[in-house]
Amino acid sequence: MPTVEKTEAVSLLARKMAEADAIFLADFHGLDVDSVTRLRRSLRGAGVEYQVVKNRLAKLAASDAGLQGLEQYLEGPTAMAFVQDDPVAPAKILQEFIDSGGKLAIKTGLVDGQILTAEAVAQLAKLPSREELIGQVVGSVQAPLYGLSAVLSGLLRGLVGALSAIADQRGEVDAGEGDSEA
Repeated sequence: MPTVEKTEAVSLLARKMAEADAIFLADFHGLDVDSVTRLRRSLRGAGVEYQVVKNRLAKLAASDAGLQGLEQYLEGPTAMAFVQDDPVAPAKILQEFIDSGGKLAIKTGLVDGQILTAEAVAQLAKLPSREELIGQVVGSVQAPLYGLSAVLSGLLRGLVGALSAIADQRGEVDAGEGDSEA
């Protein structure tokens, strides 16, 4: 018979799973307290919640949240990272932690309803972050606009120069006519 605490824990976990834009599952076996603290701090800085879960409760929560396919990854020590926005940033943090010698193993990822393999999560970590992509798009839009601006200002300078030359010619013609009348 489920206890009230376990029922509430499943309900809370199901809500976190349902609200997350992405979820990463990892095996944290062999991590010391300092490493876990460092990892949690890095993830928290990116707006990601990292939580160690009980597999049995996580399976119930996944079912309640309507997430299929996670059951097979909920074996052994499991930690979940719940992402609300950009899934690339936490994938980068997890991969950098692993690359720097952290004893963490990515089990899977769930991004936009798609189950990702550990290799796919590693590939996701290699993508530019959302901010970098936005910067690239803005840069690619700005470059032609700057070129157009330069061309238009060059045309305007040319027009002003031509009008100035015409005005100077007329001034000389008018001055020349004024000298012949005297």
